[in-house]
Amino acid sequence: MAVLNEEQSMIRDGAKSWVQERSPVTAFRKLRDGGSNEGFDRKVWAEMAEMGWSGILIPEEFGGTGLGYLTLGLVLEETGRTLTASPLISTALTATTALLLGGTAEQKKTWLPKIAEGKAIGTLAVDEGVHHAPEKIALKAEKRGAGYVLNGKKSFVLDGGAADFFIVAARTSGTPGDKDGITLFLVDTKANGLSRQTVKSIDNRGVANLTFANVEVGGDAVLGPVGGGFAILEATLDRARAGLAAEMLGQAVQSFETTLDYLKTRVQFGQPIGTFQALQHRAARMFTDLELARSCVEAALQAIDRGADDVAQLASLAKAKAGDAVHLMSNEMVQMHGGIGMTDAHDAGLYLKRARVQEATFGNQSYHRDRYATLLGY
Repeated sequence: MAVLNEEQSMIRDGAKSWVQERSPVTAFRKLRDGGSNEGFDRKVWAEMAEMGWSGILIPEEFGGTGLGYLTLGLVLEETGRTLTASPLISTALTATTALLLGGTAEQKKTWLPKIAEGKAIGTLAVDEGVHHAPEKIALKAEKRGAGYVLNGKKSFVLDGGAADFFIVAARTSGTPGDKDGITLFLVDTKANGLSRQTVKSIDNRGVANLTFANVEVGGDAVLGPVGGGFAILEATLDRARAGLAAEMLGQAVQSFETTLDYLKTRVQFGQPIGTFQALQHRAARMFTDLELARSCVEAALQAIDRGADDVAQLASLAKAKAGDAVHLMSNEMVQMHGGIGMTDAHDAGLYLKRARVQEATFGNQSYHRDRYATLLGY
């Protein structure tokens, strides 16, 4: 486990208390049953912003605290425990990272203070198919005068229905599959020709599919170099993957602890089922996988904070191991609870559905195992 400083410990403890009191699983269940199209409660998001969570990555000059990725990961782990739905991943992590890595001074000045205050929601629009494949971008951005015209589609955009701006990965040259020729654009969601269709996901989060039909943007909408945006995109995705892995870790830990409590209290054949050796072996494997996942997640977040050269490898390792862990924990949570685990009355199904979406977001285990091996030269 990472060694935390006093401030990080306070933030983690504060997050733990807040999610238990203000955002337990029952709150998510109420949000789901209420049929929210946005997938989160804006009042809850405002509370998060008041606590400074939306500005953890944002430098002080833009109204944030600049406390780094490990600190944000600690918060995400706690929100993952209770399935708290919010724009932390899409906005406070991903969109903020893209602005920090590639945004112009004006773009940062315009949007970062609003994100820190919880008054703006941004998100990354990258994938266009059913699988995560950032190099296969086909959405076209054609030069027109001083600006560009965007045509194409994006799918499964996190918090796409609630966002105020999108950071769009588009192709200014080359063909799908080429890493060269990709450019990032900051697009206001009110732009003419941009339409979005909200999608009901199995985890009841707010995602949307986007259609760009002759959407015009100025030259000042570009983030980073024209045609050379893939490096910024990959760096942004790696930080998003590590943060999402932290949320997955928290969810996996809660699934394990809930299941462990059940093994200790459920009596069958006159004794707690946790005394059965077969179930003990399964619980031991779960604990081991959790500890391995934690090591990988914290290593990735710490590597980002210190600017290490192996962030890409560690981010893929963290996403793959956290994916394996949350998959196992959510499955075992359902199975070990028996019949009640299959019902909507129990929380097991909520954790399993969220786990499956998390696994697919920003690349599943298979994607990251292959990427990890490729980065290491295999």
